[in-house]
Amino acid sequence: MVLVLVVLFQTAGNLLVSRGMKQLAVTSPWETTHWFSFSLQMAASPSVWLGTLLLIIFFVLYAALLSWADLSFVLPASSFGYVLNVALAHYVLLEPVSMSRWFGTMLISIGVVVVSMTGTQSVEHVKEETISQRELPG
Repeated sequence: MVLVLVVLFQTAGNLLVSRGMKQLAVTSPWETTHWFSFSLQMAASPSVWLGTLLLIIFFVLYAALLSWADLSFVLPASSFGYVLNVALAHYVLLEPVSMSRWFGTMLISIGVVVVSMTGTQSVEHVKEETISQRELPG
């Protein structure tokens, strides 16, 4: 369940930050002489703020998830967020997505399925293994 929340918060956060930044780019072209003005506009954007908040929640949940499961499981399994990011960028932000990007996204999806079939190794298993190693006569 936490893995699903991690993917959803990361995807929604990325989508909102991207939307907010694209709105700023339309009203304020990126020029190095306007950094302060651009920063103020960015700080005033509700999309950027909400997206940043969702990404902070994502990070907290992701860190908690890493305390419960292996990185070798969590990182690939949470990569399904990349698939959602591409789809939402195309359908919500109306970004053009080439066939090669869709193909790469499909490869990521296949990888997520393969990794999810391996399951997770619990922290309790690691603790039991450590305790049993301590009990072995030296």
